[in-house]
Amino acid sequence: MPADTRAGDGPGAAGAEVRAWLDAHWDPAQTLGQWWSALAESGWAFPAWPVGLGGRGLGPSSAGVVRDELDRAGALGPPTGVAAWMGAPVVLEFGDDQQRGRLVPPVARGDELWCQLFSEPAAGSDLAGVRTRATRDGDGWIVEGQKIWTSTATVAERGILLARTDWDVPKHRGLSFFILPMDQPGVEVRPIRQLNGESHFNEVFLDGARADRADLIGGEGNGWAVALAVLGHERTMAAAGTMRPGPDAGSKAGNLDTPVGDVLERLSELVSIEPPFPIGSAPELIGLAQRRARAAEPVLRQDLTRLWSLGECSRLTALRSRAAAELGRTPGPESSVGYLAGVARARLSRDLVFDVLGSAGALDGPAAPEAGEPVNMALSSLAHGIQGGAEQIQRNIIGERILGLPREPQVDRDVPFRELPA
Repeated sequence: MPADTRAGDGPGAAGAEVRAWLDAHWDPAQTLGQWWSALAESGWAFPAWPVGLGGRGLGPSSAGVVRDELDRAGALGPPTGVAAWMGAPVVLEFGDDQQRGRLVPPVARGDELWCQLFSEPAAGSDLAGVRTRATRDGDGWIVEGQKIWTSTATVAERGILLARTDWDVPKHRGLSFFILPMDQPGVEVRPIRQLNGESHFNEVFLDGARADRADLIGGEGNGWAVALAVLGHERTMAAAGTMRPGPDAGSKAGNLDTPVGDVLERLSELVSIEPPFPIGSAPELIGLAQRRARAAEPVLRQDLTRLWSLGECSRLTALRSRAAAELGRTPGPESSVGYLAGVARARLSRDLVFDVLGSAGALDGPAAPEAGEPVNMALSSLAHGIQGGAEQIQRNIIGERILGLPREPQVDRDVPFRELPA
């Protein structure tokens, strides 16, 4: 167990302490697994988490301080992804002491990668309508159903699962939340091939998979509350712009034995979450227009200015959200505003690339203009406005929570789920 080496009061003291720790411990020659283990043992991996579980029990603002110091030192941050961003936080909130001690430390050390088993073919935006069932079997449950749009399922050790345990109560009250082991009979993962030729998502078939009592988080029938907490953490991080890309954790992904310096070099070549495409930012597109002698055209200049303005509004909204998160405030509707702004930027940048390049933008391959990236942008852009939540749902949130419009009627709220049409 790591010693309780909590920093002094205030973000300044935490910054000074993590700076001294980094000066003594940061070494890009060590492996990714060694570095993440050292971060977790020191408590600087997730400083707001409890002591002994990868954190130091500090306030929410400590995460931003540590992130800034890691950037200053050129060091890699802690593990990213579903487990770190959403899974472990709800285990800390809803789990018991045994579950926290068993599930959270492997996440902090990067020993495990988790995936999100929420969406289904008939339950996407209406998440409470999931039909994957968990049927009691002794001291556990047998799980049957299908999940879809699941990232990293091929290399995940566990999945955060929302399943129906009671069909005789209204849909929001019959759900339970599990941390499901993925490496077991009855779990089949099939990659989904997208229009752009890649497979970022998977469908997961559950046919006799088992969840034990120790895998149930928050109590039977309380799954909707836990799921809302998961989505709250996701919205907070997305709105604050803190969902940075990182190497996949877990032994199955095959990164833990790689020197962390090599991992950083590889990450520098990846596309970050903002902007949505390699040539999707306003500066990149302005440069492209200049190289093509199109930058003086009035209509194109207006569109480029619109893209730049959207980017600045998104950046400032993310800064406000980050400040609110670091003060421990719950996520507000600004996350929906940021989501819709990101969708608009993705589509506008896609259209502007083709506007600047003309018909040559439809060419693909290494010898094509911009190495064929416009084609990839066009095919990938269709996912924006769907992945991460449908844009129609985000507009409902803005209408109800910001504009004060009446809520949409929910005629099935008090109807037993068994009686609802399939």
